[in-house]
Amino acid sequence: MEDLKAYIESGILELYVLGDVTPAERLQVEEMASKHPAIKAELDEIERSIELYAEENAIEPSEQLRNRVLGSLLTNFGDDNNFPTPTHVQHENVVAMQPNADKGTNFYKYAFAACLALLLASAIALYNLYTRLNDTNTQLSAMQAQNQHFSNTVSAKDSELNLLRDTSYKLIHLRGTAKSPESIMTVAFSPSKQKVVIDMEGLKLPANDQTHQYQLWALVGGKPVDLGVFDATADSSGFKNMKAIAAADAFAVTLEPRGGSASPTLSEMVVLGKY
Repeated sequence: MEDLKAYIESGILELYVLGDVTPAERLQVEEMASKHPAIKAELDEIERSIELYAEENAIEPSEQLRNRVLGSLLTNFGDDNNFPTPTHVQHENVVAMQPNADKGTNFYKYAFAACLALLLASAIALYNLYTRLNDTNTQLSAMQAQNQHFSNTVSAKDSELNLLRDTSYKLIHLRGTAKSPESIMTVAFSPSKQKVVIDMEGLKLPANDQTHQYQLWALVGGKPVDLGVFDATADSSGFKNMKAIAAADAFAVTLEPRGGSASPTLSEMVVLGKY
């Protein structure tokens, strides 16, 4: 009983009669009224109270308005012989109120539209953030690559300076032969360290194709010794370490098939220099 009393005093019944409830609330009130006579009686009492209030506050229509309404009714009655007999007379001053069934539906529509707009805005913001992050990562990668290249360049230059400062190395200038008179090449040789280094940046040899490479030879006691192969390109730079050797009388370079040959092709000799 306490629950029924609290339900009646909650005001939901008055809202139901006035039509100001959601579809779910309307079904709940109708279900409660069918189960509990007290609630049904309360609903009836509320409806009667509203009707009495409407009757007490009704405004009597003017004589002119009454005549116009009656004239219209008589005209319609004469034109339609099948005019139905009213089965229920509703008081002319009481306005029937329909439950606002669309109220809850409209709320959910607006809420869904707002959520959709928020979701779309969030997706756009996330996409823009993702794009900016990708751009930043690309820039960072480029900067790291540049820094690494700069570090490698500095390290190579330090090695070159150390080599030039090392008094155990002797620079040997190889001059062009009749095969390639304009060719020039410098070899740094340290017998004590058994190291041979080519100055690739100062290299002036015709660029070799993909099927050939230049091969460096050391002449020891009149016999050629293979010191390795290299490529001559327009962007050649730095120093290149060749195979180790302890002694040499002279150095020469020939153009050989890619990968090198077991013995030099004398007709393809491009530079030669004595130690």
